[in-house]
Amino acid sequence: QVQLVESGGDLVQPGGSLRLSCAVSGNIDSRYTMGWYRQAPGKGLEWVSGIYSDGSVTYYADSVKGRFTISRNINKNTLDLQMNSLKPEDTAVYYCNARRPPVSEYNYWGQGTQVTVSS
Repeated sequence: QVQLVESGGDLVQPGGSLRLSCAVSGNIDSRYTMGWYRQAPGKGLEWVSGIYSDGSVTYYADSVKGRFTISRNINKNTLDLQMNSLKPEDTAVYYCNARRPPVSEYNYWGQGTQVTVSS
């Protein structure tokens, strides 16, 4: 069983930075991919960024490319998201995810952390 716990959400001014972290417990092997999703008020779930479990390959949504950096700390067993140049439209609850085939059986989510970008 995999458990994910996010932290680091806060209120930040436009142009500011935040670092989100997801503490991972349980066995994450090479079959897993991990990622960050977000849900803005009144909107659906949006994929933000993904990474192989060993950290070797990363992917980003166009809306965050060049501003956000995803990373995997194997030693600390965390998944992190460095967010720079934040915009009001980045305001959302951010969720950590880990999944592997078959996704119907192995698809884990954290409880979410609130990021608010406002002056």
